[in-house]
Amino acid sequence: MAEAVEEVALRPRRRRLGLAFWLSVVWLSLMCLGALTADFLPVAQHDSMDFLSPAAPPGAVGEQALQGSEEFVEYTYWLGADNLGRDILSRLLKGSQTSLMIGLLAPLIGLLIGGTLGMTAGYYRGWIEAAVVAGIDVILAFPALVLLTAVIFYAGATIPNVIISLGFLSVPAFTRVARATTLSFAQREFVLAARASGASDLRILVRELLPNVLVPMLVYGLLVTAVLIVVEGVLSFLGLSVQAPAVSWGNLIESGRDYLQEAPHITFIPAGVMCLTVLSFNLIGDQLRNLGDTRESRL
Repeated sequence: MAEAVEEVALRPRRRRLGLAFWLSVVWLSLMCLGALTADFLPVAQHDSMDFLSPAAPPGAVGEQALQGSEEFVEYTYWLGADNLGRDILSRLLKGSQTSLMIGLLAPLIGLLIGGTLGMTAGYYRGWIEAAVVAGIDVILAFPALVLLTAVIFYAGATIPNVIISLGFLSVPAFTRVARATTLSFAQREFVLAARASGASDLRILVRELLPNVLVPMLVYGLLVTAVLIVVEGVLSFLGLSVQAPAVSWGNLIESGRDYLQEAPHITFIPAGVMCLTVLSFNLIGDQLRNLGDTRESRL
């Protein structure tokens, strides 16, 4: 009896991801699907204006030119129209392309550069680690807003410039995660066995350490994605993000700030979509991180 109880106690418990995790997955899947199909859905053109329906509330009926057609037809504004009579739904779909592109590609730059620097510093230690840590400290000490302002004013507020700037600013965070994870695995038995067998440093880094470092970095990347989507929205209020005619969730929110009393839906609907998307990334990242911590604690 005692042996059976002990066996049950030692048996690893399966951790359920929960309803919030799957709802977040569904929401992000819908957002990604909307971004991929935004140019093909039977909705109004995102830049088509209905001057007879400015700031129309959700559910109002007006006239719009559908995508692929120049002819105006009767159209229902399911999420309302902005101050220029443009359909908020179609602009949200178009803006999801920009916001998700920035939110996903900028962390990818940080992951590639920061992961390489962090693994190199954690594996070789010595002066290489000291140089990497010093460089990261310099980047962190430099005011991020000043750097973004300088880059945008000099190079222009284009999508590639915003992605590169935000990606550069995310490098220190990924470097620290990669370095800490590499340090925890560098002296494990499988790494020592690879060294004893004569494996090169590059082979050890790629074959032994990278698979163990990549997982926590990808999980952390989800959290960084959520942060950068919000940062893009903040930059829009400062005029440092993408400019018209490009559309993003940030400039959709910014475009309605002068009409909060008369037509709050112009700002609150895009803000709600951004909020749910950021929340979904955070929930998925937290759940995956907790799942990884639980598995590691059993080793």
